Amino acid sequence: MAEERKTFLLRVDPALWREVEKWAADELRSANGQIEFILREALRRRRGPAWGQEKPGAGGPEGGGAPAGAA
Repeated sequence: MAEERKTFLLRVDPALWREVEKWAADELRSANGQIEFILREALRRRRGPAWGQEKPGAGGPEGGGAPAGAA
């Protein structure tokens, strides 16, 4: 069975929300989709370009594997 998506309440400044909605519309995404995109990009930058790629032993996005380039 596929993993269920996590639902949570997010409180944001109305001006920030309007900007997220505008950005999402520019990229043909929903506001929720845009927030997911922003979070994934932030994690990719933090953990390295290999984040989210399925590799044996890499640990995957939630497995706590070593960042790219770590020895």
